[in-house]
Amino acid sequence: MWIIWALLAAISAALVVVLTKAGLKNVDSSLAFAIQSVLILAITWMVVIFQGNFSELKSIEKNAWIFLTAAGVFTTLSTLFSYKALSSGPASYVVSIERLSLIVAIVLSVIFLKEKITWQLVVGGAVMVGGAVLIALSDSGE
Repeated sequence: MWIIWALLAAISAALVVVLTKAGLKNVDSSLAFAIQSVLILAITWMVVIFQGNFSELKSIEKNAWIFLTAAGVFTTLSTLFSYKALSSGPASYVVSIERLSLIVAIVLSVIFLKEKITWQLVVGGAVMVGGAVLIALSDSGE
């Protein structure tokens, strides 16, 4: 089932990039993210309440709070940086470079989460880096 959720996340992320790029015309990138953040906040809390998970807030452990708070800070920074890049660069190029985060995530997962590294992971990561470099070095037409 996780594969379906991951594919839905990928499709949603692609739509975010394209729609954000279209919406950034004559709009400051930080303001655009602030507008979207209001919707993110409202929708996610509605989902939590609908699922009946609101009462679990008090049972979250201290370490989980620390990790989730840090992740929230980096989510915000990542999005602000991404929107700034989208405001001046072509979406296909920006997202190619931005998605190098997958390689960083793989390396950090192996180091800190002790996930197993496989030859498929290494080859796939190398192909991703090669693709990002190829796209970044090509003529964007802008």
